[in-house]
Amino acid sequence: MIITPDVRAHAQALLDFIDASPSPWHAVAVMARALEAAGFRELDEAQTWSLAPGARHYVIRGGSSLVAFIAGLQPVEEAGFRIVGAHTDSPGLRVKPRPADTAGRLIRVGVEVYGGPILATFADRDLGLAGRVSLRSAQGVETRLVLLDRPLLRLPNLAIHMNRKVNEDGLKFNRQTELPLLLTSVGDAPADDVFLRLLGAAAGCSAGDILGVELNAFDTQRGAFWGANEEFIANSQLDNLASCHAGFVALMGAAPSPVTCVGAFFDHEEIGSESAKGAAGSLLSDVLERIVQAGGGSREGLRRGLARSLMISADMAHAFQPNFPGAYEPGHLVAVNAGPVIKSNVNQRYATDGVGAARFAHLCERAGVPYQMYCHRSDLACGSTIGPMTAARLGLDVIDVGNPMWAMHSIRESAGVLDHAYLLRVLHEFFAG
Repeated sequence: MIITPDVRAHAQALLDFIDASPSPWHAVAVMARALEAAGFRELDEAQTWSLAPGARHYVIRGGSSLVAFIAGLQPVEEAGFRIVGAHTDSPGLRVKPRPADTAGRLIRVGVEVYGGPILATFADRDLGLAGRVSLRSAQGVETRLVLLDRPLLRLPNLAIHMNRKVNEDGLKFNRQTELPLLLTSVGDAPADDVFLRLLGAAAGCSAGDILGVELNAFDTQRGAFWGANEEFIANSQLDNLASCHAGFVALMGAAPSPVTCVGAFFDHEEIGSESAKGAAGSLLSDVLERIVQAGGGSREGLRRGLARSLMISADMAHAFQPNFPGAYEPGHLVAVNAGPVIKSNVNQRYATDGVGAARFAHLCERAGVPYQMYCHRSDLACGSTIGPMTAARLGLDVIDVGNPMWAMHSIRESAGVLDHAYLLRVLHEFFAG
């Protein structure tokens, strides 16, 4: 296995992106800065849009979802859209609105479980806090990103002497009573004041001005290369920031073409996408319709354009872990560092059909990239993606694909160095036409 400096650089850029994006709000802020540097300009949904052919723009909704696009040189109704979709959120622990309490002589931070994380992997990790706070200001309410990027919180395991069967029964946590994160020792100040002072210092405001919080715990350990030849990578949030990174980097490198190229990066996929900024909401359809209208087109023109369009829903895939062979469909064993995966499910948990699978396979062949096929075991429940809901909402062809990875929904996931470069090449080819 040969890992060239260029391939390693792509993987390092991914790790850097994840390390800078410990929350969905940070991920969107990082993408927005990169897009601005690449000549994209932000549009406000509350303003009238005027778009020139070849113009580069992006839209942010709710701080944690972003749609970027390069306007086509031909009208959408004649050339259609090429869309890459992914999601900015990852499963984990979200801080409750009033989280601080005392137990014994310790202050704890109460959390809710967001999505479906492997809870045991959050134990005994150096956890920080990231997200945003809303505070009173002269203009009314202002929102600021906050990042406490140091070992601040911890979920210590119960000693085996008090949990003798943990190795036989597995590590389990009661979500209400056993997941609060330890913060500090009790002092003279009330627990709420201690917590808000930390946030105020991070946000550059008075603790008393904070009116709302949206925060998640995150692993402060940085991403790393591992393996005998450093052919693997490990980090949090590979699902699905790896797909976001490949999507927006490929879009930034796309040249103006007849087709309108779009990158859509949604929050709330891990909890069903039913929100104003989720993939089941109106964000993508609103943006696509306004692109058509800004070019002088009609609603009929939008429907004509969608009929000529194709979307790749990029979300990570399950790689074969040889210690657990019984968890996999024997005829579809996906390997790390063997190329992106075409994901299929007859019950439409993935949107790919036979024609879509063939189109992506042909795209990989054009890009000189290997590809793989994934099907879930018939006796296990299959996860889903933004693909089926986007296909249903917009009425366009969608292909579900993703790079192979291990330990999906762990706080520390793993994937292959080669695969990220492979997916970038395929998405570059997709946007190039």
